[in-house]
Amino acid sequence: MSVRTTTIARQDTLLKEPNMYAVIIHNDDTTTMDFVVEVLVNVFQKSPPEAAALMMDVHEKGSGIAGVYIFDIACTKKFQADRMASEQGFPLKLTIREVE
Repeated sequence: MSVRTTTIARQDTLLKEPNMYAVIIHNDDTTTMDFVVEVLVNVFQKSPPEAAALMMDVHEKGSGIAGVYIFDIACTKKFQADRMASEQGFPLKLTIREVE
């Protein structure tokens, strides 16, 4: 009986961090402040005080960052928020932008 020996060459692989994307929430004149807070709490996992502060910032400045995620998660969060808004009849607008 013979024994076979196999040598495996070790390859060092450099892994690149994934690009990050901001989900931007935009102010409008129709969507209620309470609903925006609800979206920020339920979709973006903000605490109620943090969500209320962000909602006021968006109201005053026109837009704000709801969260920063890898692309797939950013798309999922936007989709969930869009669906909630559509179900409630609000024109809430969210966009995704790559973070530099």
